[in-house]
Amino acid sequence: MTMTDPIADMIVRIKNAVMASYDKVEVPSSKIKINIVKILKFEGYIRNYKIIKDSKQGIIVIYLKYSEDKSSVIKGLKRISKPSCRIYLRCKKIPRVLNGLGINIVSTSKGIVTDREARKMGVGGEIICSVW
Repeated sequence: MTMTDPIADMIVRIKNAVMASYDKVEVPSSKIKINIVKILKFEGYIRNYKIIKDSKQGIIVIYLKYSEDKSSVIKGLKRISKPSCRIYLRCKKIPRVLNGLGINIVSTSKGIVTDREARKMGVGGEIICSVW
């Protein structure tokens, strides 16, 4: 069976792993997923990630991050733009997540960036997901 939304699959896998308090989660690799994981690492939502090459498309191993009291750093993760309903916004119209406590991940003409970087560069694009 073919998968219509691999990014949503990655998001659901991360959410399920966080709810089950897993240390790591594995997702099939793609360029856009690698860029999303790089942003999650840079923003401090995950501990680390590792890309494993195999004969197919590869695997991304995402190491989840927890605080001292064993609660996850990722409180919420939501897919915004879907294949059935794409959401494109200009840089001034990109909403803030929890008044700036979270981030939106945006696919722009300059690459995949956070909402803050998109506003700074003055470019809009497709809102991929929100993380808080």
